Amino acid sequence: MRKTFKISGMHCESCAKMIELELEGKVNSMKIDYKSGKAEIDFHETSISEAQIKKIINDLGYKV
Repeated sequence: MRKTFKISGMHCESCAKMIELELEGKVNSMKIDYKSGKAEIDFHETSISEAQIKKIINDLGYKV
């Protein structure tokens, strides 16, 4: 499943990198753009749910 998430609170490339590091290995692929505030994430729902992805990002201090 490929889904685009709207993320607020990212200010720089390091913000996007932090999210990438947390999701690495849990999702198939991701493209996170701090400028647009969007993350396009491809994942298998049997491995990780949309709710789990949102929780990981929110726990880092960003708002999905």
